[in-house]
Amino acid sequence: MFSNIKNQIKELAKNAVLVAEDELGSGAGQEKKKLAIEYIVKNLPFSGFVRNIISIFLSSFIDDVVEISVSYMKSLSKSEGV
Repeated sequence: MFSNIKNQIKELAKNAVLVAEDELGSGAGQEKKKLAIEYIVKNLPFSGFVRNIISIFLSSFIDDVVEISVSYMKSLSKSEGV
């Protein structure tokens, strides 16, 4: 069950990073990270109570996935010359 939830979080993190970048632009790293984490938790397909429990138990994982997604997005833009 947790591996399925973690996979959902990984997929949401990719979109979350893009949404945060679009909304806040360049800079404001901590604010973008907070926005990305909120996006992930908000879009998990569970009730609000379950989302809160997941966010507590997997907060470190969510944080790490957001950081990995940011690094991945940065590497794409450098390799594409953007």
